[in-house]
Amino acid sequence: MTAGREATPATRYEAHFDDRVVLCFAEREKDIYRVFERAVARRPQAEALISAKARITYGELNGHVERVAAGLHRLGVVAGERVGVLLGNRPEFVMAVLAALRLGAIAVPIGTRLASAEIRYILEHSGARVAIYDDEASGAATAVGELAGSVIGIRCPDSGAGVSFEGLVLDGTAPVHTIPAEEDTAFLLYTSGTTGRPKGAMLTHLNVWHSLKHFELGHRLGENERSLLAVPATHVTGLVAIILSMINVEGATLLLPVFKSRDFLELAARERMTHTVLVPAMYNLLLREPERASYDLRAWHLGSYGGAPMPESAIVSLGQWLPHLSLVNGYGATETSSPTSLTPIGEGLARRETVGKPVHCADVIVVDDHGCQVPHGTAGEIWIRGPMVVPGYWRDAEATRSSFTAGYWHSGDVGSIDAEGFLRLVDRKKDMINRGGYKIYSVEVENVLASLPGVFECAVVAKSCPVLGERVHAFVSRSNRDVSAESITRLCAERLADYKVPESFTLMDEPLPRSSAGKVLKRTLRDQLRETES
Repeated sequence: MTAGREATPATRYEAHFDDRVVLCFAEREKDIYRVFERAVARRPQAEALISAKARITYGELNGHVERVAAGLHRLGVVAGERVGVLLGNRPEFVMAVLAALRLGAIAVPIGTRLASAEIRYILEHSGARVAIYDDEASGAATAVGELAGSVIGIRCPDSGAGVSFEGLVLDGTAPVHTIPAEEDTAFLLYTSGTTGRPKGAMLTHLNVWHSLKHFELGHRLGENERSLLAVPATHVTGLVAIILSMINVEGATLLLPVFKSRDFLELAARERMTHTVLVPAMYNLLLREPERASYDLRAWHLGSYGGAPMPESAIVSLGQWLPHLSLVNGYGATETSSPTSLTPIGEGLARRETVGKPVHCADVIVVDDHGCQVPHGTAGEIWIRGPMVVPGYWRDAEATRSSFTAGYWHSGDVGSIDAEGFLRLVDRKKDMINRGGYKIYSVEVENVLASLPGVFECAVVAKSCPVLGERVHAFVSRSNRDVSAESITRLCAERLADYKVPESFTLMDEPLPRSSAGKVLKRTLRDQLRETES
């Protein structure tokens, strides 16, 4: 196992974000771009990025970043501007993000699987000046075209028309690095909201740096790490837990465009992967690969997971297949810049019913409906405070007010903390569906369903799945029998990311069951669905 580079550093309480007093690491970088500059200075010849088409050292990556920054600057990007990045797991994603940071701008990673309407909303809401996109972001061209005049589209690779990524980096001198304040926003990451509109979580330099240090300590990362990126780079896990964490320890990121179990195993073995973070569904797929034992994975020392529970059978099977592998369960969110808690290394199986202990600077409490802390072992809502918790949501004062109390973020997750300090998740937000690590709010899908003529009312719930954990199931009460599964699917595919589109339906000609207060009884619907599955 690769050892961490230092013992736990000194901490102190500090005042941040107006009304918060949080425990911080006393010595730190105040700017995420400086983390990259440090890696370039220390290990210019070390590999930073490895893809199917390129092997890029830190020195070479620095040259690419400077050229991209120069190109963005020519287009008017300056400190504080927003740069939309709709790219898959490819070197250009890393270049674009780092170039934005060099300029003191705010990178806005946007999921490539989002529909054009979703992409347009995020670009408009964030006020992005440019949007860098590739073919994987199928809805991006439409969204950028609709915003012509306010957003400059940059196509990667060159499409032969308009501004291209290749043309962006042809020449020019990058301006001197603009140094931000550590409470300035570095990234805007949009999360699905309970109102049906995504919210832009403002990840500051202070937030992200503390998460990088928490990963370094909790995963015991060293400078020779080689982490495989199989989750989307645009998600907080891919961005912070892998890409930026590798830069922080001067390691290499292995870029896998799309997760397929055999491709993952081949790349991991060939490049001697040491570390990765996956959702449990990916581990389950690896365990189903019949030839998995033929791959040399002796270098793989740490496998982290989160986003959904890992079945005990999978943990046991992984231990039998890879006895040298330490499994670490992690719990966190975009609003916590990723990790809130991590399982101590070596205790993955023994603590499999928990999501570990809070990371070093995290303050985690469990409260009742009145905001009062509950005793150990008692379930309640999990509230989280610390230097890695975002200050709020971009241009959404109401969501910020309702989601934070004295610096504590209301997670909406139900859990408990035992006497030893281990955190257990009892339930998730009841209306949230977790499809292989992709979080889907039912109301977001219901809003689309309700817009279809002939839909009287609807409710979306989770349907259990042995591979992905959960899939999207829609109960639809029709006032018109012309409403069919096919017509619903077509509508959803136009307006939602593909993973949010319902995959099964219960079409009804009678009203949905409701409580005496008039609320749809989703528990009854879930019970009905389970009965049909049994």
